[in-house]
Amino acid sequence: MKMQALLHPAMPVAIEDHIIFQWILRTLSFSAFAYTLLAVILVFLQAIYINFIAEKHKLFAKSGYYPAFMFLLFSSLYPAFNYFSEPLLINWFVLIAIDIMLSFPKTLRPNRQLFNAGFVICLPALLQFPALGFFLLLLTAFLLLRSYRHSEMVVTLLGYLTPVYFFAGILYLIDRIDVLKNSVGISYGIPQLSSSRIYLVGTIGGLAVFLLLGLFAFQQLSGRMTIYIKRSWVMVFCYLAVGVLVSMLAVSAVHAEWILVLPPLSLIAAQIFSMENPRRLSIFMFYFSLALLIFSLITIK
Repeated sequence: MKMQALLHPAMPVAIEDHIIFQWILRTLSFSAFAYTLLAVILVFLQAIYINFIAEKHKLFAKSGYYPAFMFLLFSSLYPAFNYFSEPLLINWFVLIAIDIMLSFPKTLRPNRQLFNAGFVICLPALLQFPALGFFLLLLTAFLLLRSYRHSEMVVTLLGYLTPVYFFAGILYLIDRIDVLKNSVGISYGIPQLSSSRIYLVGTIGGLAVFLLLGLFAFQQLSGRMTIYIKRSWVMVFCYLAVGVLVSMLAVSAVHAEWILVLPPLSLIAAQIFSMENPRRLSIFMFYFSLALLIFSLITIK
């Protein structure tokens, strides 16, 4: 599934004034193949972590590796998703934050969890300013999964502002405070991922099929879910919506920003395989996923 990226490795490129990613690249100083291999490993680890989140928060009635399978499938549809990039790192921080947020209703230490969630969800914004949009997820989780308290809101905001405080302090000490001003920028657009219209229409159409059938499966299964599980799924849907928004505003040298949409999409699509009746639908979608993968590998240019 990842051979196309490994056979054509690429060096990561840092955008001007994205100083943190530049520091990371200077520290690692790998070859193109090493960066690509590292990225592929990170993608596999993200797939496992997505599956772990689904199991930990009981998003599905039965256990399985379907969320991980879906994420590996979707990330294989476009080679740039498997290159080392800022969006790939941002994905890690958002997933960790989502894991913390889904624990809000059952935590015995709410202030600690709220601070940690705010701290982690702020880190993507330091990598890329448009990732500031993920703050909407934090607000949604706070209002949806917690009873509103002014003190908890203050703790959440303190957690979110703490990374900014330390980052600004470091920039001031090294006389690079201008980076903060230059990094604040948004460019709206949908990049041309491929010159092949067949690939674009077929791949986007295939993803739409997964999304629609995932929503259908959720509707069928929601009657047996507890209120907590339903609210957790509302968070997943909000995650998808915010991911689309941030992806359209973010800028990536390899156009990998749409990987931010794949984790929630993988969770929604995995609902198809949780359906017991009709079982034929899940079997059909398994073979459909393999056909979509082969189609994308053949038609992409």
